Amino acid sequence: MHYIAGLTSALPSTTQTIEGIAVFTTLRYFQFIMSRMRTTAPVAEAEAGSIRTTPSSFIGKIISPIHGLSIFIPSVTYILCVPFNRFVQPAWMQRMSLPNTYFKHESQVGLRVAACAATFLLIRFSGRIFTHLGNQWHAIGRREKSRVVQTGPYAVVRHPIYRSVLIQGLLFTLMSWSYAPLVGLGITAGAFAIKMPIEEDLIIQDPATAAEYRAYMQRVPARVIPFLW
Repeated sequence: MHYIAGLTSALPSTTQTIEGIAVFTTLRYFQFIMSRMRTTAPVAEAEAGSIRTTPSSFIGKIISPIHGLSIFIPSVTYILCVPFNRFVQPAWMQRMSLPNTYFKHESQVGLRVAACAATFLLIRFSGRIFTHLGNQWHAIGRREKSRVVQTGPYAVVRHPIYRSVLIQGLLFTLMSWSYAPLVGLGITAGAFAIKMPIEEDLIIQDPATAAEYRAYMQRVPARVIPFLW
């Protein structure tokens, strides 16, 4: 609330405005992801067939829910709690805030707004990933008519969707100015480190794609970050 000439104004404060922008941006990101998954799944099923090969190990079966929940829970909690508290983070949530020691208020606001803007750019980039992946999209496993996707972002790293998820986890941290998404990001990165070799083993075990994927691995050695991972 603001006070103008002794009168109480209903105009939102800067903090409320930033929280509102962050909530809207987070909602837009999840709306995009859910929409693309909902539209891509039936097309993939119709064109490339059902998933015929899935992990047999216990960890292979639970790893996708683990990384999914670690990204979704902090952000969904944020967009559920903040609007119902008049676009102010509740006290229990503020206890998980990033330190303000190193940043002035204006710098903090600038970083949060920049993270929101970067999220919209990442949405566009993620759309390109889904376009190139096409009918090969799946949570984990191989479809009946499997093929090795090597175009677009897949010509740079072998798992560009996971890279986008990790970047978004960092952006969620800045948008909400909270350690909670950062903890989720750490869990997600660990889950991806386990999941990617499992996925690649399934591909290599498929005679239809084994040789092509081995050649692809030599040509594109990076899984997530060129020269690093």
